Amino acid sequence: MANVMLVANLNCDRVLQLKESLQAGGRHHYQDLGRRLGGGGANTGLALVYAGHHVALVSQVGRDETADWLLAEASLKGLNCSLLQRNDIVTPELMLLMTPDGERTIIRPERPAFSLGPAPDFSLWDGIYINSSAEGIAQWATNALEQDVGACGNSKKSVLVVAQLPKSLSRRPCQVLITSRSDLDAHILSSDSPSSVNDIGPFEYAKTVAGESLEYFIVTDGEKGATAYSQAGQEYVPAVETEVVDTTGAGDAYAAGVIHGLLAKLSITEAMAVAAKWAAIAVATPSSVPGDEFKAFLAR
Repeated sequence: MANVMLVANLNCDRVLQLKESLQAGGRHHYQDLGRRLGGGGANTGLALVYAGHHVALVSQVGRDETADWLLAEASLKGLNCSLLQRNDIVTPELMLLMTPDGERTIIRPERPAFSLGPAPDFSLWDGIYINSSAEGIAQWATNALEQDVGACGNSKKSVLVVAQLPKSLSRRPCQVLITSRSDLDAHILSSDSPSSVNDIGPFEYAKTVAGESLEYFIVTDGEKGATAYSQAGQEYVPAVETEVVDTTGAGDAYAAGVIHGLLAKLSITEAMAVAAKWAAIAVATPSSVPGDEFKAFLAR
């Protein structure tokens, strides 16, 4: 069992099942499937909890009834919520519009600013996963990468730092950076000079975000599989074929699989193979949060 810190969102998802695909200007009927735990904090965190890790979540919620429900649900399922901040904000419900083909559209309000305090003692942690644009996250990541736990100042503990490519152009120091093909394309288009970005290659582009500590840049592409770019070249791992029921949380499950594999000292391709299996289970079940199907898979 490893100690893993997740800096990621904890959401209350309101799931609306549509009877047909979304069309601009259309009129759509839906079935309200109620609210459920969501966000990268829950989706990635619970997969790691069920795999035997101790997971603490760093995020913020309000002081309202929705926040009370989130904390109760997350804690009951095994997430350590002691590092969550409760601030004077409204905890909204995110609208998940699900279409019959399993695709989803997310509607949410702008997130309030979230500021991290001083960096914690990372000697207590084996890994940190970053899927948040909280203020101060780059400094936390840098501190984790430079963690020194030797009594005489000469012995270092390696802390695994895995991060998602941010939506913005902010820095996100890490050893492993993950994104989807569509998010990478959007990130490139938002850069100052997308044409020159395409010329330097995926790994060098990722280093402009993650810095010199970067070892691998993983780009997922749904059923087409995923590619890990590194200084040495690139390696491809295929997706696991499955029936798609709900794509929500697939990327979060994939990240959890990568983290689990690397903490177990697997190679990058072996960790990606674990991630592909976990993501396949996620899309084949009608929930973004890992459940009985995932537990049954781990018990085999």
